[in-house]
Amino acid sequence: MSFLLELLIFLSAAIIIVPICKRLGLSSVLGYLGAGLLIGPPGLGIIDKAGETLHFAELGVVLLLFIIGLELHPKRLWIMRHLVFGLGTLQVLATSIVISGCLLAVGMERNTALLIGFSLALSSTAFVLQLLGEQKNLATPHGRAAFGTLLLQDLAVIPAIALLNLLLIDASDPAYEEVAAWEIVLVVVGTAAARYLLRPLLRIIANTEIQELFTAAALALVIGAAMAMESVGLSMGLGAFIAGIIVADSEYRQQLETDVNPFKGLLLGLFFIAVGMSANLSLLFTDGTLIIALALALMAIKALLIVPLALMQKLPLKEAVRTALVLAQGGEFAFVLLSAGLSGGMISRADADITILVVTLSMALTPLLVALGEKLLDDEKSQDRPFDDMSEQQEQRVVIAGFGRVGQIVGRVLTMHRIPFTALDMNPQHVDFVRRFGNETYFGDARRLDVLKAAGVGKATALLVAIDNEAAAAEIVSEVKTCFPAVKVLARAHTRHHEIVLREAGVDFVIRDTLLSSLAIATELLQNLGLPVDEAERIVARFKVHDADTLQRQAAVFHDDEAFRQETLSAAEELKQLFASDTTAEDG
Repeated sequence: MSFLLELLIFLSAAIIIVPICKRLGLSSVLGYLGAGLLIGPPGLGIIDKAGETLHFAELGVVLLLFIIGLELHPKRLWIMRHLVFGLGTLQVLATSIVISGCLLAVGMERNTALLIGFSLALSSTAFVLQLLGEQKNLATPHGRAAFGTLLLQDLAVIPAIALLNLLLIDASDPAYEEVAAWEIVLVVVGTAAARYLLRPLLRIIANTEIQELFTAAALALVIGAAMAMESVGLSMGLGAFIAGIIVADSEYRQQLETDVNPFKGLLLGLFFIAVGMSANLSLLFTDGTLIIALALALMAIKALLIVPLALMQKLPLKEAVRTALVLAQGGEFAFVLLSAGLSGGMISRADADITILVVTLSMALTPLLVALGEKLLDDEKSQDRPFDDMSEQQEQRVVIAGFGRVGQIVGRVLTMHRIPFTALDMNPQHVDFVRRFGNETYFGDARRLDVLKAAGVGKATALLVAIDNEAAAAEIVSEVKTCFPAVKVLARAHTRHHEIVLREAGVDFVIRDTLLSSLAIATELLQNLGLPVDEAERIVARFKVHDADTLQRQAAVFHDDEAFRQETLSAAEELKQLFASDTTAEDG
């Protein structure tokens, strides 16, 4: 089979499987593993050379370690030092010791037990950060604790790979001691030289203003550092990591990360596909019960160890439990370490296969575990909490549906003028927090007409719709204007499209929540570019009028795609001519 055909098969499998996993709420890592299972020997057997692919795809791991090095700002580490070096260090050490001890107790060889114990102590950075981001929990106490722990785990991988590399060197080799000495000398000298030479070299390349040349320089930096480290018997990943640290505080850090990221993503995906190809899926049929039991045991051990460690860092009990649940799975670096150990003979194929399946299963179970934990942990946050009783609610002039950023600002203005209002919000924790400051806020679903009636919308002067769900906002506007046509309905729109939808639903006043802030920034920017204040304000005001007129015309042809496109192009041309005529008039 030709290289291009194999590449096409890899890409096609990823394109099909990964989106399915994402749609099911699973990690993209599981999607890549699934693609490997599908096309490799465990599945259809289309490609059977997992070893060759795995060797090439290790470049993805090298690039990942380079980006981890880029992210290590001293300031960032200092701010999170208690979580990173406190919780993170204790978690890795405690979990490694407990799991390794359990494996030694059942008779596993020492080095194998230590390798598996450390590998399973690591959680999935990509998986956990994606999960926390989707749930908007990155800024919560358990989100910050999880991030700090993951950062330490990423750091711990570097010395682990170096140590693993040293353990795999044959101590009987007469050149062993000489190689070890040269490692130290070359690493120190090379790092010191690179520290002073890299930035001037990158500046010269950047001054050429040839984008692809800078991309080539970024890749050359990573691969060169990796090969230099490999040539003295150390891991390629360690070289890439050191290169990342060297340029982490340079002005080129962002551009380097941007240029390397696409290659890292593709090659790392290829690495996980190769791991999936090499997995022994038949074990699920022969030892399925054992693998499931081991995956559950892994998650239980990690969770039970993390809870007390998080409490030691003064996290509240519920946040400590949430931290434990979200970090309970195995991670992608387990595949990296196990692959290295397998190629060096430190772990048997059977043990590696079982461990890989255990890690994969634990990752798949994590979203379910987190969801179950939220349901059991926090009755206040559960959707089973009944809506607040508003039977004794006094008649208010204003009802606010959605008491987030926009709703709260409007509410503060109304409070300042002693205008009573009733606010509805679907986030019970948010409601309880806002209530502590004396706001008349209730937990209720504004999409339900009975809830709106209970809030007094039928007798109110106005309703403000400020919820995040675009479709739900349009539904509320439509229902209220149908049932209570006398009530003025105001709304905020997220996008231009959303604004048109709300206009069609019958809203009395709507504004995009980024419009005024964008116009204010544009006015200030024009002044910074040298325009007089009155001229900058006139230009922006004229744009605002033109934008409103364009929106009206677009709304008239909203359901005709071709007409809408033509109207948009026409409006853009009109805007150019409008300001061109202004410039001509001023010159005249």
